[in-house]
Amino acid sequence: MPAPSSDPTAAGASPAAPSAAPAPARGNAVRWFGRLQLLKLLGKSELTMAWRVTDPRSGQELVLVLPRVQPADAVALELWQQAVRQASRLSHPRLAAVVEVGVQDGWPYVAYDPRDAATLQDRATRKGLPGTEAAELTAQTLRGLAFAHEAGVSHHDLQPYLVLVSDSGQVRVAGLAVAAERAWQRASGSGSQTAPGETATLRLQREAAERDVLAVGVLLHGLLVGTEGQEEADIGKLIQRLPPHCGPVGRDSVRLPWTSAHPIAEPLRAIANRSTDRQERQRYRNARTLLRALEGWLQTESSTDGGPLALLADKMRVAGVLPSSPGAAARAARLTLMERERTNELAEVVLEDLALSFELLRLVNTAQVRGAQVAGSGPVLTVRRAIAMLGLDGVRRAALALRDWPGPLAEEGAKELTRQIERCRKAGRVALALRPAGYDGEVVYLITLLQNLGRLVVRYHFADEAQQIHRLMQAVPSSREGEPDEAGMAEEAAAYAVLGTDIEAIGAAVARHWGLDDSVLAMIRRMPTATPVRSLDSDDDLLRGVASCANEAVDALSLPAPRVLGALQRVVQRYGRALNLHLRDLQAALQGGSAPPAEPIAQTMPAPLDLLEEHPPTAAGGLRQAAAARASGGAAH
Repeated sequence: MPAPSSDPTAAGASPAAPSAAPAPARGNAVRWFGRLQLLKLLGKSELTMAWRVTDPRSGQELVLVLPRVQPADAVALELWQQAVRQASRLSHPRLAAVVEVGVQDGWPYVAYDPRDAATLQDRATRKGLPGTEAAELTAQTLRGLAFAHEAGVSHHDLQPYLVLVSDSGQVRVAGLAVAAERAWQRASGSGSQTAPGETATLRLQREAAERDVLAVGVLLHGLLVGTEGQEEADIGKLIQRLPPHCGPVGRDSVRLPWTSAHPIAEPLRAIANRSTDRQERQRYRNARTLLRALEGWLQTESSTDGGPLALLADKMRVAGVLPSSPGAAARAARLTLMERERTNELAEVVLEDLALSFELLRLVNTAQVRGAQVAGSGPVLTVRRAIAMLGLDGVRRAALALRDWPGPLAEEGAKELTRQIERCRKAGRVALALRPAGYDGEVVYLITLLQNLGRLVVRYHFADEAQQIHRLMQAVPSSREGEPDEAGMAEEAAAYAVLGTDIEAIGAAVARHWGLDDSVLAMIRRMPTATPVRSLDSDDDLLRGVASCANEAVDALSLPAPRVLGALQRVVQRYGRALNLHLRDLQAALQGGSAPPAEPIAQTMPAPLDLLEEHPPTAAGGLRQAAAARASGGAAH
């Protein structure tokens, strides 16, 4: 038998056979590992190798996985066996079933039932796989790894030949903990820091799990493009060339090319590139976070009617779109004392609560209500009109149906949602100050709020993911003195990398679910920041531009103080010509937007209830004409 430090491929009958048996005659192709007949080498890396074998006693084919180096001594062998037996006790549909754990002539091994599956290495093609297929195979791999990690077991050497795939596309991961002993040795000598309150064992487990997740990212890249990252087939070796193993920057990076045999959707590209980002802090922290991103994208891709709404459907049924803002009980009491004829006053009470405002818009824009009461009149975009349609009793019922603040959110999540709501309200007040004469203030205010619908919904229903998105958007400190910080991700890319879909797409999906038409859906999407705003000719465009300008200006205030003025100047450059806007105008609007408007929003274009019923201020089209008609008394009564 070879020395303990030797490679098993050097032992036995041939350079590839891990056996202590004498070499057979040259013409005899049968090779053995103990009682097991070696059929085919499935793959090998620096740490592990895998064979397809058969057991002559049972006639069963197995997948044999063993380390490339023998344990150094009896103690190391016992530790290896403990780790592998712990892994073998795990039962999960995405983990290969262990048939046997044993030692042959000093070489430890694990035998798995392949169930006629091929390896992922065999399944992949040189041209790569379609995005949905690659993402689904990766997601299944992550489900098995996440289960193992939560049980304190890591893989340590995830390779394509250790992922088994059936003809129906079902994945099972083999080789858990087979490379544990070598991996612990490497990690113990890496000099990495233990976090406060973390034992050395917990640190090693955390680092091993993070390495597994990074390996999955490399695996995903290979599936998408059909070639190994940096032309290195051994994922473990490639990882050693990436940060932090080669210093904070590292020599290599793994990013998807811009051209490939199969088109790669932008959300999937963001997910894949984040999984192997050069900056360690930008990567996925654990298997569940990467899995959630892939599942989110797959769910939106497979949904035929809801798209991103598929991510939210169950959550909204349980917790609503948003929880009622603090003070709901007092507002409900005020509503109880009010009379129907004071629509503007009712609207002011409702507008204090974003959730109630949105709920009324949802109720009156559903197909059933619109078909019965406002057929052909277009979507309703004011709370005043919603009150006129639903009546005071309907408003009270809507208020009582809302989930109490803060819904299922924990304390920190509730604080973040409160901050987001206040930013939305501030943007709405800025938009009121910037709107041209003749435009209904309530419509402007609500369009500005609706441009933040996706952000509000994500903060409420995906609080942890919202924090991840925020972190990814932050600038990354430079690892080299004197160099500028690296810019964080754009919001769209960060949302793709965390949720698998765009935040604005989530807001648009919710609004479409409410019954708002394409013209409104266009208005509640912010102007793209990558293109200049040249002209805003139609009413719809002008409303969208005013709301976008207000939201971008409020976003600029959240930047570090030295960057705020420059950001505001860029907002003015984008919208100045179209809105006849100067920097002093924007600064005045922002300063005035810090406090509630002196004039109630619902009264910026007052109209008695009967006039609202005759001429509802619905979509943006014709708002200036409607305003002129009211001012001149030309509206029929």
